[in-house]
Amino acid sequence: MQRLLSPIAIRLLLFNVLLVFLPVAGLLSLQSLERQLLDLQERSMVQQGRLVAAALSAENAMGADSARALLQRLGGRSEARVRIVDRRGQVIADSATRGAAPSQVEDVDPAATPASRNRLLYRIGAQLWRAVAAVRGVFGGESGYEPTSAGSDPTPRDVIAKALAGRYGATLRESAGQRSLTLYSVVPVRAGGNGGVIGAVMVSQSTSRILRALWRVRLDTFEVFALSVVAAVVLSLLMSATIARPLIRLRNEADDLLDHRGRLRRTFGGSKRRDEIGDLTRALERLTARLERHLLFVESFPADVSHEFKNPLASIRTASELLSQTDDPAQREQLANTVDKEVARLSRLLSAVREVSKIDAAVDLEEATAVELRSVLTEVRGVESRIDLSLPTHPVVVTVSEDRLVQALRNIVDNALSFSPPDAPVRVSVSQDDGYAILRVDDEGPGIPPEHVERIFDRFFSFRPDPGQRRGDKGDHDGLGLAIARSIIEAYGGTIQAMNLTPRGARIEMRLPVARS
Repeated sequence: MQRLLSPIAIRLLLFNVLLVFLPVAGLLSLQSLERQLLDLQERSMVQQGRLVAAALSAENAMGADSARALLQRLGGRSEARVRIVDRRGQVIADSATRGAAPSQVEDVDPAATPASRNRLLYRIGAQLWRAVAAVRGVFGGESGYEPTSAGSDPTPRDVIAKALAGRYGATLRESAGQRSLTLYSVVPVRAGGNGGVIGAVMVSQSTSRILRALWRVRLDTFEVFALSVVAAVVLSLLMSATIARPLIRLRNEADDLLDHRGRLRRTFGGSKRRDEIGDLTRALERLTARLERHLLFVESFPADVSHEFKNPLASIRTASELLSQTDDPAQREQLANTVDKEVARLSRLLSAVREVSKIDAAVDLEEATAVELRSVLTEVRGVESRIDLSLPTHPVVVTVSEDRLVQALRNIVDNALSFSPPDAPVRVSVSQDDGYAILRVDDEGPGIPPEHVERIFDRFFSFRPDPGQRRGDKGDHDGLGLAIARSIIEAYGGTIQAMNLTPRGARIEMRLPVARS
């Protein structure tokens, strides 16, 4: 339940439920539609009454026979009930019955309650509607309709008397035993059209037909609303399962990422999802992998440094002890040279270690700018004639610190020169592919033993099968040049790898993201 009722799941549910309230707006608009339909019905009844009154006026008589004959000529073509009343207010003709009693002026709606009103869903909707009506301040009958010409609830006989007095009369009455209403419209009949009033025509019609149609629309609309609410709940639960649950899992993994000492205990698991949550999971996985490598670097760095310092310190200690025990000038000079050589080696190691330790912080602090690789490689080559540059005709621009990139390239090129024969060139090329700048440094040395291909970028690792084949004869390789180069390249989102060439030689390949234009 915690996952199903997560804050995101609740927000999704509220958002989806708000959308399904559009059918409610349709229900609210039905009240206005009902008033308009009833108003049109009254207007239609008034027109029918006037037509009958005009026909009776033309005859200048209000006899029962002539009135019944006129109604018979209508032939039941009117859905309204038409009654003709004489000057005494007695019904002398009725389109619904023959020989109606003079006192029968009230209608009884024989229509039964529609089956749609008896359905459970309609009764539930009716209760909700009454609640909404109470909130909106709407009270009264279902129709809420009041004819504009009606008085304070006059009876049909009252409006007949009003018509016999020469005025138009109308009223609205509840149908007996029903929720519908009956509209009454009464128009006077004048002799010769403009003479005295000789009778009246009363047209009545129940609103049950309109209400039944509105009830059906209300039920259909409420069914759509109910189905929409169910669909919103189901969709919200599905979205919660596909959004909230993965986020909760990521949160739990993040809480369990480190132990109480701050050590990395696990990494984020991968994801095959192709949406934003999958992208976030993979980004966190890459982040923890980088963090793991950094922590491994921090933990192993002191051990590596102490190991590298042991050999020159041991040589210095041994030479110092022998120096105090011998009087041979040649041997003393040799031992002194050994001490000087190892002290110089320690100095280089200290400088290299300091460089490696500050490289990450320096990359973060130094400003990265757009750098054109052709000019950088030209600067790296300098006056070295053994470097063979292969540059593209178009500029290739990356966003890096130019000084750091020059440092990395010089380390790689110097390493290649140290392995190549004295008369062999080192080929440096630049190309661009799929949003990356590709730099390759090829040499013609003996190549890299397969077991060392993955290790040559490790700190303090140095493998030289032919110590005499070095650039110069100093032998001052501390095994940190390629490690520094890798730190710089990876700091700017690039990659670096080594491979052997055929028939001989090795290649260092670097990839850096091309700067966005």
